[in-house]
Amino acid sequence: MIVTSPQNPGLSYPLGAAIVRGGVNFSVYSKHATGMDLLLFDRVDAAQPYRVVSLDRHDNRTRDYWHAFVPGLAAGQIYAWRAHGPFDPTAGLRFDARRILLDPYGRAVAVPDGYRRSSAAALREGGLGAPLPDCAGAMKSVVVDTAAYDWEDDAPVRRPFRETIIYEAHVRGFTARANSGVAPGRRGTYAGFIEKIPYLGDLGVTAVELLPVFQYDAQDAPQGHANYWGYSPVSFFAPHAGYASQGTALGAIDEFRDLVKALHRAGLEVILDVVFNHTAEGDERGPTFCFRGLANDNYYILGADRASYVNDSGTGNTIDANSSIVRRLILDSLRYWVQEMHVDGFRFDLAAVLSRDEEGRPMADPPIVWDIENDPVLAGTKLIAEAWDAGGLYEVGSFVGDHWKEWNGRFRDDVRAFVKGDPGKVWAFGQRFQASPDIYGHEEREPEQSINFVTAHDGFTLNDLVSYDDKHNEANGEGNRDGSDANLSWNCGIEGPTDDPAVEALRRRQIRNFLAIELLAMGVPMIVMGDEVRRSQGGNNNAYSQDNETSWFDWDGLNAHAGILRFTRKLTRARASLEELVDASADLSLSALLRTSPVVWSGIRYGQPDLGAESRSLALTIWGHHVVVHLIFNAFWEALEFELPPGPRGWRRIVDTTLEAPDDFPEASATPKIESGACRAGPRSVVVLASPPESTTA
Repeated sequence: MIVTSPQNPGLSYPLGAAIVRGGVNFSVYSKHATGMDLLLFDRVDAAQPYRVVSLDRHDNRTRDYWHAFVPGLAAGQIYAWRAHGPFDPTAGLRFDARRILLDPYGRAVAVPDGYRRSSAAALREGGLGAPLPDCAGAMKSVVVDTAAYDWEDDAPVRRPFRETIIYEAHVRGFTARANSGVAPGRRGTYAGFIEKIPYLGDLGVTAVELLPVFQYDAQDAPQGHANYWGYSPVSFFAPHAGYASQGTALGAIDEFRDLVKALHRAGLEVILDVVFNHTAEGDERGPTFCFRGLANDNYYILGADRASYVNDSGTGNTIDANSSIVRRLILDSLRYWVQEMHVDGFRFDLAAVLSRDEEGRPMADPPIVWDIENDPVLAGTKLIAEAWDAGGLYEVGSFVGDHWKEWNGRFRDDVRAFVKGDPGKVWAFGQRFQASPDIYGHEEREPEQSINFVTAHDGFTLNDLVSYDDKHNEANGEGNRDGSDANLSWNCGIEGPTDDPAVEALRRRQIRNFLAIELLAMGVPMIVMGDEVRRSQGGNNNAYSQDNETSWFDWDGLNAHAGILRFTRKLTRARASLEELVDASADLSLSALLRTSPVVWSGIRYGQPDLGAESRSLALTIWGHHVVVHLIFNAFWEALEFELPPGPRGWRRIVDTTLEAPDDFPEASATPKIESGACRAGPRSVVVLASPPESTTA
């Protein structure tokens, strides 16, 4: 190991490792460090660096930035930082010269086969020395040439929210099973995902929302488990190397960009689920990878004693998103993913954390939220907030910003309660179906502010929502204490799998009810990977640590549950074009019809909605110029007769969830006529009627 001083002091900008003529410029922020070493490795599993570049605190420091130019280096160079300074937790400082640190702006992260999370555990106060430990098992940063990629003619899709249907998916879980048909070396990878893009196009979704693809610590889970979801970031710039078929940090960058390019060619947008509320370093007992070892007091919201961490993320620490250093980090990260990786939007995990100040208190106008909103690079991207956090801050309907959309947790809860037949939910259900004007109406925003979902990665799948009364998370190794107990689920009479045909028929009907409501309602629908083929997690509603067939997409479901899959496809097409509702050409979508046409609410009597506590049914009529649509929602356990308005050209039954495929949603040319002035809606059903254009009434 050679220890040298840099001959060229380099520049404080840009942050990270930048390839310039003749070498690489390195820059890192660390305000309270007393010394800084740049460590250069020839292998990811090298026990020691082959060269240590020791930075001079006068020549290689500009204010709070340490920097150096190293000639002769190129893309692929493996490196890390070592920061010297005081270990004083009561002052918020946790320097430890025995830890090698990732670059906060590193574009790639290499993970050695021998990596162990426990080896990076934080040290107790006292007894600190400076000898460099065995580095073989530590994650390391990699120099990247981001310009060395041919994007060809790739361009953003720029689809408006009013035309958007989101599909929440997991890169690995989508193709990890052998029955995916993907070659073994490509299963569970960005490359494997590309092979299944035609399936997504045929399904009718328009945007793929990927669970976290930032490099994360896969070992941040109970012993014997893996962190599958990826909500445990160690970097905000590097794509997760574990999803690359090549298995390398540099390979992940190009392979991810291949995926984005392929999705764009298919007309699909790419939305990333981003985690800017916490990191994998956990609380004061957790490992030190990067942020804690460089500027602990800048990156995190610390407790009153300065030695502990505020835990509004529920994972041990909380990012101080409104500090100047972190604000720049977040913005630079988002810009990078838009400019260099061509993504179309972001869903912000626990976004309410972005509203907290350096002491964890909610702010009326959080700077980082407005920074993101007003940044010109991000102006054309989709911004979606999960507008709550684990600290109790719930901002659905009040998240600041003019262009942010929100995961509508009220839609999930009220629709679940209504469909399972809870009393007193009719009014709330009607509000949710209209894109929640009771929540968002005061802001005079478009209906698409509401991202509507019944299920998400966190919680029951749609199949399990109608198959389990209680969670069954024993496999997670936490004594079934983890995961929510408030699921608003109903097992339809039997807990878990069953061969009872009556129970199975009811479950299929309830699944169709949920899908119909979600995909026909105003707002932006989001469906979850596999719900369209009844993917089950065996009742596990917190499968974050289940990197196995519990969580993976089961491709046998395409045949086993072909009827539900067909029903979903018909609904996505109906939302996009009225041609799926009536056998006529109409240049109008159902979502546009809802946005622009008068609506009349009813109960079993037209124009007379029953909002009483014991009511469990609702109907509405959409009086469009091209077509009139009448929707009936009967959550009662008996059939009900609904009075119909006079259809201008008679009524045809388009959807009836009491029927099995293909009669549940027949082809437009085969829809049966309603011969009377009333429609009988079966127990626990959704019925859609349409009065078609004149040319189809014969």
